[in-house]
Amino acid sequence: MDMLKDKLIAQARAEGFDMARICRPWDVRHVPPRLQAFLDKGYHGQMGWLAERSHWRGDPSVLWPEARSVIVLGESYTPDSDPRATLAQVDVGTVSVYARNKDYHDIVKKRLKRLARWLIAEAGGEVKVFVDTAPVPEKPLGQAAGLGWQGKHTNLVSRDLGSWFFIGSVFTTLDLEADMAETDHCGSCRACLDVCPTDAFPAPYQLDARRCISYLTIEHKGPVDPELRPLMGNRIYGCDDCLAVCPWNKFAQEASEVRYHARDDLEAPKLADLAALDDAGFRAMFSGSPIKRIGRDRFVRNVLYAIGNSGDPALRDVAQGLRDDPDETVADAARWAAMRLAHDANGMD
Repeated sequence: MDMLKDKLIAQARAEGFDMARICRPWDVRHVPPRLQAFLDKGYHGQMGWLAERSHWRGDPSVLWPEARSVIVLGESYTPDSDPRATLAQVDVGTVSVYARNKDYHDIVKKRLKRLARWLIAEAGGEVKVFVDTAPVPEKPLGQAAGLGWQGKHTNLVSRDLGSWFFIGSVFTTLDLEADMAETDHCGSCRACLDVCPTDAFPAPYQLDARRCISYLTIEHKGPVDPELRPLMGNRIYGCDDCLAVCPWNKFAQEASEVRYHARDDLEAPKLADLAALDDAGFRAMFSGSPIKRIGRDRFVRNVLYAIGNSGDPALRDVAQGLRDDPDETVADAARWAAMRLAHDANGMD
C-alpha cells in the first residue's frame, strides 16, 4: 500500500494536480455541530440546499458507508497579478479570478475521473469522484488530509499554494495510508477579516454568507439589500478580497493550466458592454464559463449595481436604458443605478 500511495501521488501530479493527500471519511467529526450552528444563525441565506442534505455534508462516511479513504487533491489557479487592480477603475467590472476563463468543475472532474480509473486498474476497489457539486465538506476534508487549513475567512489555505487552488476528491473503498492533518497557521493575522467590504465575518472562522459579495453576486436571487449595494463596488461576479490579502500567497506559483489564465475580455470588462447583453449574447459570451450558470438577468443586475457605484456620468444613459427591462430585478437595479448617478451629478453641481 505504501508503494501504491507513492504511485498514486505521482499519477495525480501527472494528471495536473499540484497536491494529493489522504484522509478517512470519518476524520471530520467537528463538521456537524459547526454546520448546524451556521444554519441556526441563518448565515446560509437562500442556500437552502445546505440544510436539505446536511447529514451527508456533515458526515462523509454516511454519504458512502463503504468508502475507507478519501484522496483530496488541490490544483492551483493562482493569477499572474493582483486581481484587485481593477477595483479602482470606474468603467469596468471585476470578476473573481476563478471565473475569468473555463469552468474549473469540468476540468477538475475530468482529471479526477482519469485518476480514479487509473486507481481501479492499479489496485481495484470502487470509487466516487466529487468536485464542489455534491454534499461533501471539501475544505474540512482538505484540512484532515493535510492539504491546508481553514483560515479565518473559512477558506482553505496552503503553505505551498496559498489561497488560490481548487479542491476535488476521490472516495475509494481501498484502505490507503492517511496523512497527518494540517494545523492552523493564521496566528494573529486578521488581514482577510479587515479587508472585507461588507463585514461578512461576524468573528474569525465564521462567515455570514448573507453579507458576502460572492454569495450576493452568485447565489442570491432577486434584489440585493440597498444597504449592501454601495459596498459591492464594481465586483460583478464573486469577490477575491479575503483571498488576495493572505500573506501565504507569497509562496504561490502562477497556475500552469492555461485554461485558468484570464481571458482578455474578462480582465477588465467594460460595464457598458456587459449591460447591453441580451440572453443570447450572454450565453454566447460565457459559454464554457462558470458565470453562465447565474443567467443573464442576475449578471446584468450585478453590472447595474457596479454602474451605480461607478460615479461615472457617462454610464447614466446605460442605466436609464434598462429601467423598463422585462426582468423586474434588473429594472430595479437600473433605476437604483440611474438615481445614484443622478445624485452624484447633482452633488458635483
